[in-house]
Amino acid sequence: MNDVYDEAEYKKSQAYKATNYKFGVFTSTFSIILTLVFLIVGGFDYVDGLARSLSDNNIMIALLFFGIIMIGSDIISTPFSYYKTFVIEERFGFNKTTVKTFILDKIKGWIMMALLGGGILAFIVWFYEVSGTKFWLYAWAVITIFTVFMNMFYARLIVPLFNKQTPLEEGELRNKISQYATSVGFSLNKIFVIDGSKRSTKANAYFSGFGSEKRVTLFDTLIADLTHDEIVAVLAHEVGHYKRKHIIYNLLASVLLTGLTLYVLSIFISNPLLSQAIGVSIPSFHAGLVAFGLLYAPISELTGLLMNYLSRKFEYQADDYAKNTYEASPLITALKKLSKNSLSNLTPHPAYAFMHYSHPTLLQRVKNLLKA
Repeated sequence: MNDVYDEAEYKKSQAYKATNYKFGVFTSTFSIILTLVFLIVGGFDYVDGLARSLSDNNIMIALLFFGIIMIGSDIISTPFSYYKTFVIEERFGFNKTTVKTFILDKIKGWIMMALLGGGILAFIVWFYEVSGTKFWLYAWAVITIFTVFMNMFYARLIVPLFNKQTPLEEGELRNKISQYATSVGFSLNKIFVIDGSKRSTKANAYFSGFGSEKRVTLFDTLIADLTHDEIVAVLAHEVGHYKRKHIIYNLLASVLLTGLTLYVLSIFISNPLLSQAIGVSIPSFHAGLVAFGLLYAPISELTGLLMNYLSRKFEYQADDYAKNTYEASPLITALKKLSKNSLSNLTPHPAYAFMHYSHPTLLQRVKNLLKA
């Protein structure tokens, strides 16, 4: 892969990965220590008492409990996020975010969390109040409806809060995309460009929505970095995901995992030992939910491994689709450019890649694309 990096760029990519790895270890260690200290000093019990002093309604108590914890957690994590954006990403030439944008993103994120997260939590607590251990079925239904809705309308409703989207102007690129879509029988009328350069120099492209809401979104950085043929090849890969129904499979897998998690939760949530495990003296649904989240983490790691394996398999299939319906060579050069521009690690340890990578490595993808 000498045609991706020269020696200086390769050293820079290794330095970028090493810096992010060390920063990740530091933040993870800090988070674990903070959680342990919070448990030891009775922090969850204190927050529970504070929430109960402000209301005697179980739903409101749960909202206050999680609201206080989430806001406190976000305030503590904000300096790390700031350092990541304005020091690490800036040092390696990626950051385009201004302090104003950073602050506005935080505020918008809080509002969305309060409205969407708070609304779903209120429903779940209410279902538990009226149906007991069968609450998981109603909660599963609500979360499933919400998930499908967000998959449909995320680009229309959420993205505009953070980024500007404009239709791709008429011209050679749009014509090439339309010609390819027509050649594979893929109806594609909504092609948008998003101002990704507002925050970073990194490039991306993605499909979203179903039916009439189906659209493709190109980052302006992608258009700047790649040739028209390379962009069409990247989109052919994305069309491959759509044609192979990967979006549906991922959605179904997510829904099934959510149902499994809620079912397991329903078995243990009524046990007061869950609340006592985090030091909360008065057993409650919200305290049990926190304890369950901490105890369920190892299982989440296992399901994460499965989802990563499935994702890598889907990436190969989408690459094959692009190779068979368009060309392999422009996709290969596009992947190399994207890897170079994001300082991707070309030589990750196989075990680390197996544990953490949702995509095959660049070398694995190129070898697959070059196969007859």
